[in-house]
Amino acid sequence: MKVLGVVVEYNPFHNGHLYHLTQAREIVKPEYTIAVMSGNFCQRGEPAVIDKFARTEIALKMGIDVVLELPTAFAIQDAGGFAFGAVSLLDSTGVVTDVVFGSESNDIDFLWQVAKILFEQPEEYKALLHEELKKGYSFPNARKFALMRYFSLKGWNEKNVLRLEKSNDILGVEYLHSALRIGSSIRFHTIKRVGAEEKDISFKGKFSSATAIRNLLREEKWSEARESLPEASYEILMREFKEGRGPVFLEYMGDFMLAFFRLKEREYFEKIHGFSEGLEKRFQVCARQTGSYKDFLECVKAKRFTFSRIRRLSLFSVLEMSKEFVEESNEKGPQYIRVLGFTEKGREILAIMRKKAKLPIVTNMSLYRKVLEKTELPVDRNLFVEQLKLDVKATNFYSTFFPSKEERCRERDFAIHPVFLRTET
Repeated sequence: MKVLGVVVEYNPFHNGHLYHLTQAREIVKPEYTIAVMSGNFCQRGEPAVIDKFARTEIALKMGIDVVLELPTAFAIQDAGGFAFGAVSLLDSTGVVTDVVFGSESNDIDFLWQVAKILFEQPEEYKALLHEELKKGYSFPNARKFALMRYFSLKGWNEKNVLRLEKSNDILGVEYLHSALRIGSSIRFHTIKRVGAEEKDISFKGKFSSATAIRNLLREEKWSEARESLPEASYEILMREFKEGRGPVFLEYMGDFMLAFFRLKEREYFEKIHGFSEGLEKRFQVCARQTGSYKDFLECVKAKRFTFSRIRRLSLFSVLEMSKEFVEESNEKGPQYIRVLGFTEKGREILAIMRKKAKLPIVTNMSLYRKVLEKTELPVDRNLFVEQLKLDVKATNFYSTFFPSKEERCRERDFAIHPVFLRTET
């Protein structure tokens, strides 16, 4: 039996995602498809435009059989933490045989070559990385330059490393690195990315980037956005907007975040994951010297500190993600499998997962404590509760920014059961 696994954010689900899913099925020819999807916040430190339950519904309508939530502890980390959480979760299902991811280079051999260097950490590479970090580069750039020098040292084409400036190839290397780290037997494949690049903000018609589509939604340019979205995706987006559960954008949270940062002393930030190199002082000072979150980001930004990193740190701070908690999560991985939705066909693979999974499966959040009490699987019980409570906290925070005040008035993780899509007859 072949089971396809994909790692997604679907923010929102667009034609490029449909192309990826169709091509992935052609490569693997699976009996079932399982998606690990970010919850209400995404890897670039931004909220999803609509919540995880609506995005799950879209995914099921587009052909996914089961949607699992990537715990918040991993979903809002950098590429390494995000990939480790996702690959660990797919591996823990006990059923996923193949993973297909988009790639700008579409060169799986090269990506494996880099992943093995990162996993094996040759002494020459480690020394070069240390030298580049001492020059003041951000970690991604320092690693890129160190890899180029290492390739040159080995007589390989160092220009190949420049491929790692593209977001999908960066993530791809981290997926493979994570697979090596946990000893996964999952087979990995790549698909050539088509259409606009992820950060391309310009409208490119049918294959526009998710960033461009979110901008169109922000500007209420519905007809242009519709051209880039499958019909079911567009319809559910419009339904969520009409009913006041979206859109949700980072700027809606800006005043809250700025006020939150102003209330905190430097010592608070020092306890939060990711703060180093004086960032705790920059957060404290910039929060008190700027009048908007946008200006705050500009104030904190420096050569070593990208906007994405600052946005992620903002979320770590608001969600109170301590250094110890994230380090433990990055050591032990996800401690549960949270099911967000499934189809009638998906029920079949869930039944098999219940016998083969390496982690307890949570479908009804109200019963998570019973799931933990009954499981005989080797999980860290305290970390299980901490990771799951963070997901609940993230959802509660996110839903505060729904346009409809009535829709803000419940804990959605407990009020909403997994999305179930019946087969149409």
